[in-house]
Amino acid sequence: MDDVTVGDAAVSDIHTARLPSVDASIYPRGGLDVLSREEVMRLRDASAGGMHELLRRCALAVLTTGSTADDPRAAREMYPDFDIHVLQQDRGLRLELVGAPGMAFVDGRIITGVAELLFAVVRDLVYTSVELAPDYANELGTSAGITDAVFRLLRNARVLHPSQPNLVVCWGGHSINRDEYNFSKATGYELGLRNLDICTGCGPGAMKGPMKGATIGHAKQRRLQTRYIGITEPGIIAAESPNPIVNHLVIMPDIEKRLESFVRMGHGFVVFPGGVGTCEEILYLLGILLREENAHLPFPLVFAGPTSAAPYFQQIDQFLRLTLGEAATARYRIVTGDCAEVARQIARGIRDVREYRLANKDSFYFNWSLDIPLPFQQPFVPTHEAMAALDLHHGRKPSDLAADLRRAFSGIVAGNVKEEGIQRVEQYGPYQIHGDPDMMQALDALLRAFVAQRRMKIAGDYKPCYQIVA
Repeated sequence: MDDVTVGDAAVSDIHTARLPSVDASIYPRGGLDVLSREEVMRLRDASAGGMHELLRRCALAVLTTGSTADDPRAAREMYPDFDIHVLQQDRGLRLELVGAPGMAFVDGRIITGVAELLFAVVRDLVYTSVELAPDYANELGTSAGITDAVFRLLRNARVLHPSQPNLVVCWGGHSINRDEYNFSKATGYELGLRNLDICTGCGPGAMKGPMKGATIGHAKQRRLQTRYIGITEPGIIAAESPNPIVNHLVIMPDIEKRLESFVRMGHGFVVFPGGVGTCEEILYLLGILLREENAHLPFPLVFAGPTSAAPYFQQIDQFLRLTLGEAATARYRIVTGDCAEVARQIARGIRDVREYRLANKDSFYFNWSLDIPLPFQQPFVPTHEAMAALDLHHGRKPSDLAADLRRAFSGIVAGNVKEEGIQRVEQYGPYQIHGDPDMMQALDALLRAFVAQRRMKIAGDYKPCYQIVA
């Protein structure tokens, strides 16, 4: 950071149950530090308009980086007076923070990593609002247009590097047990020793573990340029604040563009134990890989966990066989109890990806060859009517069924951790999900297992936001 001026920390009266807060003025470095007056004015106008509440919510999530709470309203209740303003001056851009969480500051100075993530929030939200919005009207009706929009967002975030393939996407739950977390960290260490970078959903649990482990592996290999990329979206970040290891944060406009970012950027994929969000990611990816257009593409995918997670993956495997068929199970391998073997399989798979892209003259940094159909790209709004209308029946193409199953899990994620989804459930009651009896029975058993294993929420009793109707 260039200049940081901080006012006195204001510790609230103990009777109000508020936490220490700070007022601060922050100047950016990198990406937002060299701007014309017109660009600064457009940034200011966008932040002062209809997106101000969204900016405030996402900024608060970043300023509470490292928090393990998964209630999107918790941070606002702890810091009710927090606000953020984008100001224009001759030096360029300045952020004014009012009532910011004291945990983001050390001895009156904002933590450098937190400041970087804060400006990533401004960069992505404002770029989407100012630069990309005019194109959306024409592009959102086509698959190629949406992919191009995803590419521009990632390029603007400076996470597309034309170097050798080495990016491993790690998916898994934010609410996992200690054994599973330690395994994800040990796997990250093995990946780091093999000079592989990490990309996750940026939150706690199985998203933090691989990054934390990789930092040690990278340190042993004396790697100075490392990437710990966290990709999120506005509805998720408020419930899953970035973990402290993330050094490249990207906020995509919606969950569909977030998922496409993962599969376009990643060279290898590891899935650790998780809940409904992890199932959504699995179904999204398998639905795409089951298309004939993608059958020939090398795409290393490993389901991994400690030995104790074997029953978990067995149940996931059975659910996928029942719904998507045997062809789906051929696209992944299950490895339990051996984190080094997970890393070896991923490293071998990434070598195959490299050879394929060299032979087909495809870029290393963005998988243009992957065919993603429009139903996987169009934003799904989980209203009660939309959830009840999902076609979860046998006889459909596996990729089409996967698209609707993905939407069902996406709706449950919204009802669990997204503020809009929580409000819908509070107002209208649980979502109702309909389908063939055997499929609904398997889905119900899977979700009940997630509840019993405390994979739905980090703390507190879980009240289901859904009802399964055969």
